[in-house]
Amino acid sequence: MYKAIKKFFDFLFALILLLILAIPMIIIAICIKVEDKGPIIYKSKRIGKDLKEFNMYKFRSMKTSRIGKTEILTHEEMLTKVGKIIRKTSLDELPQLFNILKGEMSFIGPRPWIPEYYKHFNDRQKGRSKVLPGISGLAQVKGRNNLDIIKKIDLDLEYVEKVNFILDLQILILTFITIFKKNGAEITEQGIKDEINYLKKVNKK
Repeated sequence: MYKAIKKFFDFLFALILLLILAIPMIIIAICIKVEDKGPIIYKSKRIGKDLKEFNMYKFRSMKTSRIGKTEILTHEEMLTKVGKIIRKTSLDELPQLFNILKGEMSFIGPRPWIPEYYKHFNDRQKGRSKVLPGISGLAQVKGRNNLDIIKKIDLDLEYVEKVNFILDLQILILTFITIFKKNGAEITEQGIKDEINYLKKVNKK
């Protein structure tokens, strides 16, 4: 029952927020386009509820002007000036409100991960896809990327088992508390590869 009510309010609040934030989002979009020519929205393939694949939306924060260049850039150097600001404040996540309207995401739930993770999940770990993925989740407010991959999955599974209004409210409040804490907020491509390799190794045992 709660899951059905939650989905209705997800849609309602996403619609309200999009109306309220329309002008700030337009300003962000213009700033992205002016600074670095290229797409405003970054689309990333993710796994959602019932293992269905979807495109997750974000404001683009990485440079496109470096495409074709041979020099190796650090993660920080690849970010645009606008990108650094919207990532630090999590404003790059705002386009995921459209994912919520489409019924692909929720405000609260396990973060949607790229398909490569799921290729190495065991049956128990795939259980994190029994609910809609969220913009924020239990693992995000418990340590984000400071946690190892197994701990993050365990927290996601704990959320799936306990999902209720009080838990969602607690996560929502903690999200606002942690949103400006940079520690653990970012994970590099190498960090993702390391997590996938570790997951592969653990689940082979």
